[in-house]
Amino acid sequence: MKEIKAEEYLLNIPLWTKKKNSLDDVRRFAEKLGNPDEGMKIIHVAGTNGKGSVCAYLTSILGQAGYHTGTFISPHLIDIRERFLLDGIMVDKAGFQKAFERVYQVTRQMMEDGYCHPTFFEFLFLMGLCIFRENRVDYLILETGLGGRLDTTNIVRRPEACIITSISLEHTEYLGGTIELIAGEKAGIIKANVPVIYDSSVPEASAVIEKRAALMNSPSYPVCADDLDVEAVYPAPYQRMNAALACKALQVLLPEPLNRSILKEGIGNMRWPGRMEQVMPDIYLDGAHNPGGIAAFIEAASQIIQDKGMECSLLFGVVADKDYCGMVEALCKSLPIKRVFLAHMDSKRALNTELLSELFCSNGISRVTDAGNVRDAFAQAISHKKDGELLFCVGSLYLIGEIKAVLSGRPECNI
Repeated sequence: MKEIKAEEYLLNIPLWTKKKNSLDDVRRFAEKLGNPDEGMKIIHVAGTNGKGSVCAYLTSILGQAGYHTGTFISPHLIDIRERFLLDGIMVDKAGFQKAFERVYQVTRQMMEDGYCHPTFFEFLFLMGLCIFRENRVDYLILETGLGGRLDTTNIVRRPEACIITSISLEHTEYLGGTIELIAGEKAGIIKANVPVIYDSSVPEASAVIEKRAALMNSPSYPVCADDLDVEAVYPAPYQRMNAALACKALQVLLPEPLNRSILKEGIGNMRWPGRMEQVMPDIYLDGAHNPGGIAAFIEAASQIIQDKGMECSLLFGVVADKDYCGMVEALCKSLPIKRVFLAHMDSKRALNTELLSELFCSNGISRVTDAGNVRDAFAQAISHKKDGELLFCVGSLYLIGEIKAVLSGRPECNI
């Protein structure tokens, strides 16, 4: 086959395929690939917020214990290969290209048989299964995309365990307008007789998860942050719950309990880019992109502000299909914001910054600067930052990805 540039091809998929395959169809693709997921020990993770962090904790702790891990996550921030991690490191270019060519070949065959071309996420997921099978991982940590019940990753027939992180309102047009409906979609990953470990902090969600677990005869393990008795430093208060979920899952799964030193080192070594990440002195990035994420960000930012006794400014950008009104209101109400810089991201989904400016002004922020693209906005925010002042860059993972591209010296990338 003539070599096709994998990344260029993948990023162009949304331009010419609109239909999402059914889960049965995706399963047929996987069968054509030789059922790469069969025989792998899979930990399936769903939820509104915290999925990526739980995956990162699982990866770090299992690695510390000597296990070979594969981790499938989304989205990526700079490089598309970030979605496929082997022992926490993104797959190399050769492995990425090999998996692409395998899925591309099967796609051509399946289309001849009348199947639709896989969507962007479906194609990446199938590539991931090939990569992780090729590398014979001990555990595959699998993060859902959107939802759970109808998510592409839910073709997996029998994971070792299912984890459901915090539940809050997001993607209500797809998942439902109540916590109970959204929890029902997330709980759709629960398989018969497979243990489910879940964040028990929201009673409405817990009731739905427990009901589904009982129906599937699945052992259930509610978790609260105080269950974790490992002393460690957490980058944000909410990460204690995510660490607790990961530790409980491994307690349930592994044949022998991990000693406390492994857990402590695994938790302490966890790195999850763009989640309350300090990238320069007193400058933090956080991809809080929904009300639940913003609430968690506010909790963490408030603690930093209190500990350091500093004022703060924001660099903010958001996509149009999020609850940006609620996000802006919560930020202005809860944080001592001195000034806001607005960035327009390189995405068709980006919200008009004029509307954002009006929102911040109407919520009591008098100094709002429409700073243009992300590169220019970040430069302005840094140039105006004074000693003894914090800068939080928040609002969208698209924003965080573009800032990290600027910091790495690379041109901004579409996510």
